[in-house]
Amino acid sequence: MNILQEARNQVLQQIEQACQLAGRPQQSVELLAVSKTHPAEMLREMYTTGQRSFGENYLQEALEKIEALADLEIEWHFIGHVQRNKTKHLASSFAWVHGVDRLIIAERLSSQREASQAPLNICLQVNIDAQDTKDGCQPNEVADLVAQISALPNLRLRGLMVIPAPNNPQAFADAKALFEHVKAQHAKPEDWDTLSMGMSGDMVDAIAAGSTMVRVGTALFGARDYSQQ
Repeated sequence: MNILQEARNQVLQQIEQACQLAGRPQQSVELLAVSKTHPAEMLREMYTTGQRSFGENYLQEALEKIEALADLEIEWHFIGHVQRNKTKHLASSFAWVHGVDRLIIAERLSSQREASQAPLNICLQVNIDAQDTKDGCQPNEVADLVAQISALPNLRLRGLMVIPAPNNPQAFADAKALFEHVKAQHAKPEDWDTLSMGMSGDMVDAIAAGSTMVRVGTALFGARDYSQQ
Protein backbone atom coordinates (compact mmCIF):
# COMPACT_ATOMS: atom_id res chain seq x y z
CA MET A 1 0.00 0.00 0.00
CA ASN A 2 1.44 3.36 -0.98
CA ILE A 3 1.64 6.38 1.31
CA LEU A 4 -1.27 8.25 -0.27
CA GLN A 5 -3.54 5.20 -0.11
CA GLU A 6 -2.68 4.75 3.55
CA ALA A 7 -3.31 8.42 4.29
CA ARG A 8 -6.68 8.38 2.53
CA ASN A 9 -7.71 5.21 4.34
CA GLN A 10 -6.87 6.84 7.66
CA VAL A 11 -8.93 9.93 6.83
CA LEU A 12 -11.87 7.82 5.70
CA GLN A 13 -11.61 5.88 8.95
CA GLN A 14 -11.71 9.14 10.91
CA ILE A 15 -14.78 10.20 8.97
CA GLU A 16 -16.44 6.84 9.62
CA GLN A 17 -15.71 7.03 13.35
CA ALA A 18 -16.96 10.62 13.57
CA CYS A 19 -20.14 9.64 11.75
CA GLN A 20 -20.70 6.71 14.10
CA LEU A 21 -20.36 9.01 17.12
CA ALA A 22 -22.82 11.43 15.54
CA GLY A 23 -25.26 8.68 14.59
CA ARG A 24 -24.87 9.40 10.90
CA PRO A 25 -24.12 7.13 7.92
CA GLN A 26 -20.58 7.50 6.56
CA GLN A 27 -21.89 8.22 3.07
CA SER A 28 -23.50 11.42 4.39
CA VAL A 29 -20.05 13.08 4.44
CA GLU A 30 -18.02 13.63 1.26
CA LEU A 31 -14.23 13.85 1.34
CA LEU A 32 -12.85 16.73 -0.73
CA ALA A 33 -9.08 16.42 -1.25
CA VAL A 34 -7.50 19.88 -0.98
CA SER A 35 -4.60 19.67 -3.38
CA LYS A 36 -3.25 23.23 -3.55
CA THR A 37 0.55 23.48 -3.99
CA HIS A 38 0.82 19.74 -4.69
CA PRO A 39 1.92 18.68 -8.19
CA ALA A 40 -0.37 17.11 -10.74
CA GLU A 41 1.56 13.85 -10.50
CA MET A 42 0.58 13.55 -6.84
CA LEU A 43 -3.07 14.17 -7.69
CA ARG A 44 -2.88 11.47 -10.34
CA GLU A 45 -1.56 9.06 -7.74
CA MET A 46 -4.29 10.07 -5.28
CA TYR A 47 -6.84 9.46 -8.03
CA THR A 48 -5.74 5.81 -8.18
CA THR A 49 -6.80 5.42 -4.52
CA GLY A 50 -10.40 6.15 -5.51
CA GLN A 51 -10.46 9.89 -4.78
CA ARG A 52 -12.44 11.82 -7.38
CA SER A 53 -13.13 15.27 -5.88
CA PHE A 54 -10.23 17.74 -5.61
CA GLY A 55 -10.25 21.30 -4.27
CA GLU A 56 -7.93 24.08 -5.41
CA ASN A 57 -7.37 27.60 -4.03
CA TYR A 58 -5.18 29.24 -6.69
CA LEU A 59 -6.73 29.66 -10.11
CA GLN A 60 -3.67 29.56 -12.37
CA GLU A 61 -2.24 26.54 -10.57
CA ALA A 62 -5.62 24.82 -10.79
CA LEU A 63 -6.01 25.48 -14.52
CA GLU A 64 -2.61 23.93 -15.19
CA LYS A 65 -3.60 20.82 -13.24
CA ILE A 66 -6.97 20.61 -14.96
CA GLU A 67 -5.19 20.58 -18.32
CA ALA A 68 -2.53 18.09 -17.19
CA LEU A 69 -5.15 15.71 -15.76
CA ALA A 70 -7.79 16.12 -18.46
CA ASP A 71 -7.76 12.37 -19.08
CA LEU A 72 -9.11 11.70 -15.57
CA GLU A 73 -12.73 12.06 -14.45
CA ILE A 74 -12.02 14.56 -11.68
CA GLU A 75 -14.67 16.75 -10.09
CA TRP A 76 -12.89 20.09 -9.62
CA HIS A 77 -13.86 22.40 -6.76
CA PHE A 78 -12.59 25.96 -6.41
CA ILE A 79 -12.42 26.77 -2.71
CA GLY A 80 -10.43 30.01 -2.69
CA HIS A 81 -11.72 33.57 -2.58
CA VAL A 82 -13.47 34.44 -5.84
CA GLN A 83 -12.23 37.62 -7.50
CA ARG A 84 -14.42 39.35 -10.05
CA ASN A 85 -11.80 39.15 -12.82
CA LYS A 86 -11.41 35.38 -12.40
CA THR A 87 -15.02 34.31 -12.80
CA LYS A 88 -14.82 33.43 -16.51
CA HIS A 89 -12.28 30.65 -15.93
CA LEU A 90 -14.13 29.43 -12.86
CA ALA A 91 -17.40 29.26 -14.77
CA SER A 92 -15.91 27.27 -17.62
CA SER A 93 -13.51 24.90 -15.86
CA PHE A 94 -14.96 23.88 -12.49
CA ALA A 95 -17.87 21.79 -11.26
CA TRP A 96 -18.11 23.60 -7.90
CA VAL A 97 -17.25 27.07 -6.59
CA HIS A 98 -17.30 27.39 -2.79
CA GLY A 99 -16.19 30.96 -2.18
CA VAL A 100 -19.16 32.98 -3.46
CA ASP A 101 -20.08 35.76 -1.05
CA ARG A 102 -21.54 38.51 -3.26
CA LEU A 103 -24.40 38.66 -5.72
CA ILE A 104 -22.22 40.24 -8.43
CA ILE A 105 -19.93 37.18 -8.35
CA ALA A 106 -22.86 34.80 -8.74
CA GLU A 107 -24.26 36.90 -11.58
CA ARG A 108 -20.97 36.79 -13.44
CA LEU A 109 -20.61 33.04 -12.94
CA SER A 110 -24.16 32.55 -14.18
CA SER A 111 -23.67 34.63 -17.33
CA GLN A 112 -20.29 33.04 -18.11
CA ARG A 113 -21.34 29.42 -17.61
CA GLU A 114 -22.21 27.85 -20.95
CA ALA A 115 -25.79 26.63 -21.19
CA SER A 116 -24.43 23.40 -22.70
CA GLN A 117 -22.57 22.66 -19.45
CA ALA A 118 -24.16 21.20 -16.34
CA PRO A 119 -25.21 23.93 -13.89
CA LEU A 120 -22.30 25.21 -11.80
CA ASN A 121 -22.64 24.09 -8.17
CA ILE A 122 -22.31 27.01 -5.76
CA CYS A 123 -21.74 27.32 -2.02
CA LEU A 124 -22.13 30.62 -0.21
CA GLN A 125 -19.13 31.43 1.94
CA VAL A 126 -20.27 32.80 5.29
CA ASN A 127 -18.06 34.53 7.84
CA ILE A 128 -19.82 32.60 10.56
CA ASP A 129 -17.79 33.87 13.52
CA ALA A 130 -17.09 37.45 12.43
CA GLN A 131 -13.35 37.11 11.79
CA ASP A 132 -11.71 40.30 10.57
CA THR A 133 -9.30 38.34 8.36
CA LYS A 134 -11.84 36.05 6.68
CA ASP A 135 -13.86 36.54 3.53
CA GLY A 136 -17.54 35.69 3.41
CA CYS A 137 -20.92 37.29 3.70
CA GLN A 138 -22.51 37.97 7.06
CA PRO A 139 -25.03 35.45 8.43
CA ASN A 140 -27.82 38.03 8.25
CA GLU A 141 -27.17 38.47 4.52
CA VAL A 142 -27.60 34.81 3.65
CA ALA A 143 -31.37 34.65 3.22
CA ASP A 144 -31.47 37.51 0.70
CA LEU A 145 -28.47 36.17 -1.21
CA VAL A 146 -30.02 32.72 -1.41
CA ALA A 147 -33.25 34.13 -2.83
CA GLN A 148 -31.37 36.21 -5.42
CA ILE A 149 -28.85 33.57 -6.48
CA SER A 150 -31.43 30.80 -6.68
CA ALA A 151 -33.16 32.73 -9.46
CA LEU A 152 -30.06 32.85 -11.67
CA PRO A 153 -29.71 30.44 -14.62
CA ASN A 154 -26.81 28.02 -15.10
CA LEU A 155 -26.15 27.79 -11.36
CA ARG A 156 -27.22 25.32 -8.68
CA LEU A 157 -26.96 26.81 -5.21
CA ARG A 158 -26.12 23.86 -2.96
CA GLY A 159 -25.44 25.29 0.50
CA LEU A 160 -22.92 27.01 2.73
CA MET A 161 -19.15 26.96 3.22
CA VAL A 162 -17.51 28.19 6.42
CA ILE A 163 -13.94 28.45 7.74
CA PRO A 164 -14.25 29.15 11.47
CA ALA A 165 -11.38 30.18 13.68
CA PRO A 166 -9.50 27.22 15.24
CA ASN A 167 -10.99 25.59 18.33
CA ASN A 168 -14.41 27.09 17.85
CA PRO A 169 -16.93 24.22 17.63
CA GLN A 170 -19.77 26.64 18.40
CA ALA A 171 -19.22 28.16 14.95
CA PHE A 172 -19.98 24.77 13.39
CA ALA A 173 -23.21 24.57 15.38
CA ASP A 174 -24.12 28.10 14.29
CA ALA A 175 -23.45 27.21 10.65
CA LYS A 176 -25.65 24.13 10.91
CA ALA A 177 -28.46 26.16 12.46
CA LEU A 178 -28.20 28.75 9.67
CA PHE A 179 -28.12 25.99 7.04
CA GLU A 180 -31.31 24.43 8.42
CA HIS A 181 -33.04 27.80 8.77
CA VAL A 182 -32.42 28.57 5.10
CA LYS A 183 -33.47 25.10 3.99
CA ALA A 184 -36.84 25.48 5.70
CA GLN A 185 -37.52 28.61 3.64
CA HIS A 186 -35.79 27.56 0.42
CA ALA A 187 -37.71 27.51 -2.84
CA LYS A 188 -35.68 24.47 -3.92
CA PRO A 189 -34.96 22.55 -0.68
CA GLU A 190 -33.89 19.48 -2.67
CA ASP A 191 -30.90 21.47 -3.99
CA TRP A 192 -29.90 22.78 -0.55
CA ASP A 193 -27.88 19.75 0.57
CA THR A 194 -24.28 20.83 1.21
CA LEU A 195 -22.64 22.17 4.35
CA SER A 196 -18.95 22.45 3.49
CA MET A 197 -17.02 22.74 6.74
CA GLY A 198 -14.21 20.99 8.56
CA MET A 199 -10.56 20.45 7.66
CA SER A 200 -7.75 18.13 8.75
CA GLY A 201 -7.62 19.47 12.30
CA ASP A 202 -11.30 19.93 13.08
CA MET A 203 -13.31 17.62 10.84
CA VAL A 204 -14.51 15.50 13.78
CA ASP A 205 -16.18 18.52 15.39
CA ALA A 206 -17.53 19.61 12.00
CA ILE A 207 -19.09 16.21 11.31
CA ALA A 208 -20.58 16.12 14.80
CA ALA A 209 -22.27 19.44 14.01
CA GLY A 210 -23.61 18.29 10.64
CA SER A 211 -21.00 18.86 7.94
CA THR A 212 -21.71 17.07 4.67
CA MET A 213 -18.33 17.83 3.05
CA VAL A 214 -14.92 18.03 4.71
CA ARG A 215 -12.03 19.77 2.95
CA VAL A 216 -8.87 17.84 3.82
CA GLY A 217 -5.38 18.62 2.58
CA THR A 218 -2.54 18.06 5.04
CA ALA A 219 -3.86 14.77 6.38
CA LEU A 220 -3.99 13.42 2.81
CA PHE A 221 -0.98 14.94 1.07
CA GLY A 222 1.32 16.00 3.91
CA ALA A 223 2.69 19.50 4.53
CA ARG A 224 2.29 22.01 1.72
CA ASP A 225 5.14 23.65 -0.16
CA TYR A 226 4.37 27.33 -0.68
CA SER A 227 7.78 28.17 -2.14
CA GLN A 228 6.38 28.20 -5.69
CA GLN A 229 3.43 30.47 -4.85
